[in-house]
Amino acid sequence: MLRKFTIGFHIPGTLAADIAAVFAVPSPCTLVHVSAGSSNDSDALLEIGTVADPDAHLESCVIGDTEVPVESTRLDFVGDEFPRFDEAGDVIKVSLDHDGAVGTAAQDATLVLTFVEG
Repeated sequence: MLRKFTIGFHIPGTLAADIAAVFAVPSPCTLVHVSAGSSNDSDALLEIGTVADPDAHLESCVIGDTEVPVESTRLDFVGDEFPRFDEAGDVIKVSLDHDGAVGTAAQDATLVLTFVEG
């Protein structure tokens, strides 16, 4: 059985600027699910990729509103395939545009990325 692990982010309060989180995966793995939302009706947008290509894995998409997260699965990822990270240390960049195109800023944003190891 393949082991799953999650990486989560919670940003409390009303976002006043965009957020970028860059991290290295601990082992070879595949991103199989993303859950993203905020506590209000926001216009925030999420991208997942690399430093060189910020939307290489998940192109700009809205996050959930009013505590109902949006979930991204295989068909939502670029190429309709789960993003694969072949080596420990591969870098992922998660970008959150706090208000989309100058819309309503997200409040209490939460992002959870689920990976399968191996």
